[in-house]
Amino acid sequence: MTQTVVILAGTPLWQAGLRQQLPDGYHLITYTDAANYVTRLADDHAALVLVDGDSEDWRFYTTTPKSSSATRRIPIILIANADDVRGAALGTGADLALTPAELLVQLPTLLADYARVLDPVTAEQLDCECGEALPPLAVQAVEKFNAGEYYPQHDLFEEQWMHTTGPVRDLYRAVLQVGIAYYQIERGNHRGALKMLLRSVQWFALLPDVCQGINVRQLREDSTAVRAALEKLDPAHISTFDKALFKPVRLVKS
Repeated sequence: MTQTVVILAGTPLWQAGLRQQLPDGYHLITYTDAANYVTRLADDHAALVLVDGDSEDWRFYTTTPKSSSATRRIPIILIANADDVRGAALGTGADLALTPAELLVQLPTLLADYARVLDPVTAEQLDCECGEALPPLAVQAVEKFNAGEYYPQHDLFEEQWMHTTGPVRDLYRAVLQVGIAYYQIERGNHRGALKMLLRSVQWFALLPDVCQGINVRQLREDSTAVRAALEKLDPAHISTFDKALFKPVRLVKS
């Protein structure tokens, strides 16, 4: 998957130099306004956030991602010419604060050390683990999910997640969060459901289309459709949500 480096709050002068030096495999997206900031970061699969510290909105762009479970793991580097801004940024959520010149000189190292991507060893391990059979506990969890028993599936997937140390544990976390989102919709919790669906995006982003027999791509698309419908629905009318959109977890035969 192409990773995303996001520059926020306008188009700083150092953006041109950054584009020239950005290595293959990275795609640069520029945000020029604050609308739906956290949601866009999650949906764009941001690997690293670069904040223009010379913008008057730098505090918002630095602190906001750290307040959401869907984006708080994304590293944030503030770029500013002013010493006082760089100093203040470290106390407001930034993982690092640099001058524009330092950014361009250190870019390869920064991407290697900070960008939220799978390193080659972890990626190979995930590929191997995804090729294995779905563990019995997770099989039970899928059965509960497909039976519409969304809270019990959470407990089973969570137990499997706790017993797993490899990167494939993100599979169980992603599926259980979709199930809990459906459970929240049934309970009439519009905000809670959206929160869980958005949170699941970060785990789906690192998974292949099929993992341990689960059609991850299809589940990703199904949960995205649920989220889109939920976003259009007035929270006061959540009882009218079309639950036919709740699709089962599909398994791919080997």
